[in-house]
Amino acid sequence: MNGYRVLIADDHPMARSAIRSLLDPDPSFEVVGEAENGEQAFQLCGQLQPDLILMDINMPKWNGLEATREVKKAYPHIKVVILSVSDDVGDLITAIQFGAQGYLLKNLEPDDWINYLHALLGEDSELSREMANRLLHRFRQDEEPDGMVPEILTPREREIVMYVGAGKTNREISEALIIAENTVKNHLKNILDKLQLANRVQLAAYAVRHHLIMKK
Repeated sequence: MNGYRVLIADDHPMARSAIRSLLDPDPSFEVVGEAENGEQAFQLCGQLQPDLILMDINMPKWNGLEATREVKKAYPHIKVVILSVSDDVGDLITAIQFGAQGYLLKNLEPDDWINYLHALLGEDSELSREMANRLLHRFRQDEEPDGMVPEILTPREREIVMYVGAGKTNREISEALIIAENTVKNHLKNILDKLQLANRVQLAAYAVRHHLIMKK
C-alpha cells in the first residue's frame, strides 16, 4: 500500500509541524490533517478517513488515551500510535488497553520513528526494545504476578510468543525457527485468537506478564 493517510493530533503547533516535516520526505506517508485536541481528532476521522493517527498523550478536552478509546470504538480499522515524552509503563499499558497499536517516545531518532511506523503499517509491528525492557522490569517487580500458565498454547506457539516478547519481527522469528514467514503470521493469528488479544503489542505485554521471556 502506498500513501498511508496520517492524522497528526497534538495541541502544540510546533510539535505538529515537526512531525509533519519528519513524515513529508517519505512518500509512503500523506499527512491529511491536524488536530489540536483529542475530541477534534475523533471528529476528523469520519471526514478524513486516516489510516493512522499519531496521537499525543497529553491534550485538552480529550487526552490522547481517551481519544484513542473513542476512535477504536467507532473506527477499529484506524491504527493509533500514542506519542509521549514519558516512558512511563503505566501509560503504555493503558494505551494498549484502549486499543493503541503502538507507543512512540518523542525523543527517539527520526529514523527510528520512520522504521517503527513502516513496521507497524506493514503488519509486522514490534515494541521498541527499550519499551519491551521496561515492561519486563515492571512485571518482574510485581509481587503477585498473574501466574496463569497458557496451557492452550502449543510448544511452538509459546516459542513464538517468547520471540514477540523479545521484540522480534516476523522475519527474525522465521529465520530463528527456520520456518516460513507466512507460517509465523498464521501462528500469530491463531495465538491472538486463542488468547483473545487484539494485536501484537498486547501479545508482547502478555508475554512479559506470563514470564514467557527469552533466556539470555
